[in-house]
Amino acid sequence: MKENIRKLEDKIAQAKLGGGQKRIETQHSKGKLTARERIHFLLDEGSFEELGALVTHRTKDFGMGKQIFYGDGVVTGYGTIAGRKVCVFAQDFTVFGGSLSETHAEKICKVMDMAMKIGVPIIGLNDSGGARIQEGVRSLGGYADIFHRNVMASGVVPQISAIMGPCAGGAVYSPAMTDFTLMVENSSYMFVTGPNVVKTVTNEAVSSEELGGAMTHATKSGVTHFTAENDLECIAQIKELIGFLPQNCEEVPKPLPYSLNTEIREKLETIVPDNSNQPYDMRHIINEIIDDSPFFEVHKHYAENIVVGFARLAGKSIGIVANQPMILAGVLDVNSSKKAARFTRFCDCFNIPLLVLVDVPGFLPGTDQEWNGIITNGAKLLYALSEATVPKVTVITRKAYGGAYDVMNSKHIGADLNYAWPGAEIAVMGAKGASEIIFRKEIISAEDPEAKLKEKEEEYAHKFANPYSAAERGFIDEVILPKDTRRKLIKAFALLENKVAHLPKKKHGNIPL
Repeated sequence: MKENIRKLEDKIAQAKLGGGQKRIETQHSKGKLTARERIHFLLDEGSFEELGALVTHRTKDFGMGKQIFYGDGVVTGYGTIAGRKVCVFAQDFTVFGGSLSETHAEKICKVMDMAMKIGVPIIGLNDSGGARIQEGVRSLGGYADIFHRNVMASGVVPQISAIMGPCAGGAVYSPAMTDFTLMVENSSYMFVTGPNVVKTVTNEAVSSEELGGAMTHATKSGVTHFTAENDLECIAQIKELIGFLPQNCEEVPKPLPYSLNTEIREKLETIVPDNSNQPYDMRHIINEIIDDSPFFEVHKHYAENIVVGFARLAGKSIGIVANQPMILAGVLDVNSSKKAARFTRFCDCFNIPLLVLVDVPGFLPGTDQEWNGIITNGAKLLYALSEATVPKVTVITRKAYGGAYDVMNSKHIGADLNYAWPGAEIAVMGAKGASEIIFRKEIISAEDPEAKLKEKEEEYAHKFANPYSAAERGFIDEVILPKDTRRKLIKAFALLENKVAHLPKKKHGNIPL
């Protein structure tokens, strides 16, 4: 018995050593943590329970039979973050470069199955050289098994992927199907085909960082939602993100204790400029509306003309979608529509109420937008907000023009409560453009066309570019003072807390992808 215990202890020690001390030291020299260190910093002290520590690969070809490492390049198990259960896997780059084998994939699939069975988030710490080529199609089949589980888990439990090293080829599709992707700057990259293949096929010379680095995907492709300077910062972001989310689709996010006060915010009275063409930072409004805890912005560097993220209102988690007048005047375009639609659908999956802050002059015009599908992409946001059944509240802070008024959670597409500030402009288009069309003949025939245009602008603005016409029709539930916004929203979301929506029976809708 003692001999068996000693053998078990030796095997566990070998599993924890990974690919050998020398390779672990090399990992550290590059500023990266090992797989086990990452799990250690992610989970609560002493909470991690490992599964499959003694698993080994089954390949005998190409000399693999002589290279046996316990765990087979991935550490899997479960633990807690701030007392909440999570399932986790961390690929170990010190073992065969973290390459995915049949048994490696089986370990990941088992822990994903466990997460779905018990209803807890699944967190993947990715650091892999890709498929283990010595295993051929068995490795490819392993990837497909993981992909299938990503789809089955989608909307059931939150899925978070942290890219903490290479992630190339087929490996990129699993993170792409999870809810949130994080990348570490200067040490992680994602691409379907690497720089060498790109050079051969297109004759483009590009580095791994330029092709698929963290900032490339944060600013250009939108593949990653968050970037971090190092592994520890990335892990801290995961822990903060988890705090806003429920365990699964059948729960609501856990609220924090909060005592109600007067909730009046005088600063909101001075943020929006009197000149409707002057920009302002929508984040200033967000920060005055939410609790003292910081706004946790998602996709911060991508499609910056719209802002999305998580916050707390009276201790409860909410999702925020807001136009950003500082960038492109806050117009909707292809990328901002996709960004907001994806975030909206996530919040709806996991019972997170939505606050939509509107200051939008319309959709961005131009051949680039039309040729890149602004129609179908704009429709994605329209579809997502129409489909969402969570509590949805809208505040129009300034402009709400044209079709963008409809898309940004208007009453007509199912918003529960719609507020507007007194200076809000709700119309088909801006006063100048509308006047040039409606009063064209009068302006042309006038002795002073410029003066006549200005006169008609004021006439149009007085009649339509205000919130009162919409309020008279019931499209706006209340015109409120900016300083009262936080108080009104706390009451609104409290009212809608037990909202129930009855949808038509169907398999699923067909969002315009």
